[in-house]
Amino acid sequence: MKNLLNNLFELSHQKIQNQKESYHRFLFDIIVKNNSKFSGIYGSRGVGKTTLLLQIATSFKLKNDELLYISCDHPLLAGVSLFELTQEFSKYGGKCILIDEVHEALNFEQELKSIYDFLDIKVLFSGSSAIKLTNPSFTRRYAMHHLPILSFKEYLELSLHTTLQSYALEDIISNHSDIANTILQELGDEKVLKHFEEYLKIGAYPFYFENKQNYTQMVLDTINTILYADLGSLYNISGEKIIVLRKLLTSICVSNPLELSVETLAQKVGASKVTLYKYIELLHKAELLRHVVFEGKRFKSLQKPDKLYLANTTLFSSLCMEPKIGTIRETFFASQVSVKSSLYYVDRGDFLVAQKYTVEIGGKNKSFEQIKDIENSFIAADEIEMGFKNKIPLWLFGFLY
Repeated sequence: MKNLLNNLFELSHQKIQNQKESYHRFLFDIIVKNNSKFSGIYGSRGVGKTTLLLQIATSFKLKNDELLYISCDHPLLAGVSLFELTQEFSKYGGKCILIDEVHEALNFEQELKSIYDFLDIKVLFSGSSAIKLTNPSFTRRYAMHHLPILSFKEYLELSLHTTLQSYALEDIISNHSDIANTILQELGDEKVLKHFEEYLKIGAYPFYFENKQNYTQMVLDTINTILYADLGSLYNISGEKIIVLRKLLTSICVSNPLELSVETLAQKVGASKVTLYKYIELLHKAELLRHVVFEGKRFKSLQKPDKLYLANTTLFSSLCMEPKIGTIRETFFASQVSVKSSLYYVDRGDFLVAQKYTVEIGGKNKSFEQIKDIENSFIAADEIEMGFKNKIPLWLFGFLY
């Protein structure tokens, strides 16, 4: 074990030293200031979990031999007990261990529990959203943090090398004109609608800024890795069934959210209704698909179809050629708002947000006809820089985090 630890120290030092990313995502300050003994970061592949772990590691200002970064998908750690490794590290003065891709470790839940119960050491770990890191018994034990895709605000910060403020949903709803005006002044000559159009196509994943030329292929590779490595191996899904999952994503990509009933969708992808519901749940957990249920289903069993979206707008570029603009707009809104607020769909309007606000999504000429008599109803309109009264610029909902 000592030889293994020496090898891991060398790899850890190289990894931390090679960390050059200076931009800190919104979770950085939250986790650094958190005094929790154990903290977990979960999220889809490609959203920057490893970068965040390494940034946090350098912020602790520990000595080289007091900090260890490991990635559980490394061949050196195949079959190695996380508890025994961490125990050995602790014996030699280790104060903090960062465990990346924790779901790749054997019996990772029990191993983490043993570390938590018996060792006095700070642990930060990361893993895919498609796994057991999201189950209630796991999240109750540790301080868990979800790292979503880049928000439009974060994308602008990275693109323009600037710092912008995020706003609470209630502030945007009640004070959107002043907030939009402040942001537009901060952006100066930069056109927010131009950047928003770009964000809808390529803005979800921070690795865009590392390799712009191969970005579309990298998104496709990310999708395939989630399907084959995460879902395929973790849930023992055969290659044949993975093809069904791809068909499901493609069908959602080219359709309006309520255009396909479950029966029609099941026929399209060649799966039973029961199997289809299982696949929808898995793709939702993996953050490739967003499953939005009807508001009335909170209270009683209703025979209403569910709305299915791709998880973010960047996925469209890799999964279909001509997505519908209305679906892209709704997908953007859902991807940004659902990070901090509950989201249901409703008969009148498109979404019920935070169980309070009814929001209709559309272009700049969208009327209030459908929602005119509904209290706390708003239009999130594309193609406008500034809103007026209950019409809010769609892009502004990208400033929630």
